[in-house]
Amino acid sequence: MERFETLFVTNRLDILKYLVRRCVDTDEAADALAETFIVAWRRIDVVPTDRGAALLFGVARNVLFKLYKKRQLSTAINERLATELRSVVTTSRNDWEEVLWTGTFQLSKSDREIVELSAWEELAPGEIAIVLGISPKQLVCDSIVLGTDSLKSCCSPS
Repeated sequence: MERFETLFVTNRLDILKYLVRRCVDTDEAADALAETFIVAWRRIDVVPTDRGAALLFGVARNVLFKLYKKRQLSTAINERLATELRSVVTTSRNDWEEVLWTGTFQLSKSDREIVELSAWEELAPGEIAIVLGISPKQLVCDSIVLGTDSLKSCCSPS
């Protein structure tokens, strides 16, 4: 119980920020946060004490993936949800985040996810590899460099 409480108290705000940036509204983010920690509670015995945050980001990512699959019923619904997501997230972004948010949509989906995990969640390449369930770390490092270079070219004034 104490191990779970420590995991929750230490990581809940970072995981919530991650989810708010990717959910339609704060209610959906709160539901995803609850689901993330329910999974952590059930699997507390396999949660590494030194890599708990990275594992939680991975669980949250999987929770979001399931959520996104439910949304893929039609193109019209997906477009409406993307618009709502942008309007919700815009209210909590500063100028730098606005540039990053706009520019990331020019990247591939996988590069965008890596750049966002690096820039917004401030995760190290090894942690990003855990979240994405990939290896080696170098693949993540290369993607951060490529994604960042692509983002710079998208956001630089013409």
